[in-house]
Amino acid sequence: MFIIGELINGMYQNIGKGIKEKNKAVIQKCALNQIKAGADALDVNCGPASKDPVSDIQWLIQAIQEVTDKPLVLDSSKPKVIESGLKVIENPVIINSTSADPEKLEILVPLAKKYNAKLIGLTISSKGIPQNKDQRLELAATIVASCTEQGFPIEGLYLDPIVLPVNVAQAQMKDILEVIREFKIISEPSPKSIVGLSNVSQGTCVRSLVNRTFLTMAVASGLDAAILDPLDLDLMDAAITAELILNKHIYCDSYLEAYRKK
Repeated sequence: MFIIGELINGMYQNIGKGIKEKNKAVIQKCALNQIKAGADALDVNCGPASKDPVSDIQWLIQAIQEVTDKPLVLDSSKPKVIESGLKVIENPVIINSTSADPEKLEILVPLAKKYNAKLIGLTISSKGIPQNKDQRLELAATIVASCTEQGFPIEGLYLDPIVLPVNVAQAQMKDILEVIREFKIISEPSPKSIVGLSNVSQGTCVRSLVNRTFLTMAVASGLDAAILDPLDLDLMDAAITAELILNKHIYCDSYLEAYRKK
């Protein structure tokens, strides 16, 4: 599984303060801690603390690139912020994200092509969050069709089914797991699947347990990638063990340690 660390986000107090004070050490420590814990890439989001995200995204990227060449996931709902970050990117890059709305696809797909970036597509539109599997698949097909028409390689596309908090959308959890499986048959080659894992436990009192249980079930459904907190050791162990049971790793008594050192 491709693990994207979620912690470089201005919504977190330490990161927000680091952005405001332009304290590289705070950002770089967070980046390295996530990588040490097993992150394959790092999500980068200025968050609500930033008064000037177009400029701040560049500062964040440059600070992180000083200490790692891991892929960076540029996370913003504003295309201008994404484009600003792409101008200074040196590491491999993923754009997070486009929706299924034509106006977003017409801007972000060409940007992804221009900068040789991968792309996350959210199965959401201006009409709101889909309420069932069929609506999610319809939006996914729209994203895939637009990428194909614009010459973007589907191998570089990640589809996000939009995970909702289990305490308010419990009835949708089964649909979300099923749609992860069905993303694989939308096209040939097939797009990859990704979730923003922390959403599933938002507002619950046992967040880590909910996160790791859902992640294990999603891995069994064919999930390719997740944006999550890699510093949650139990969560990371659950992900590693789920893939072991699916015969993606070779068992040994020290498989957890061996995988972390890969």
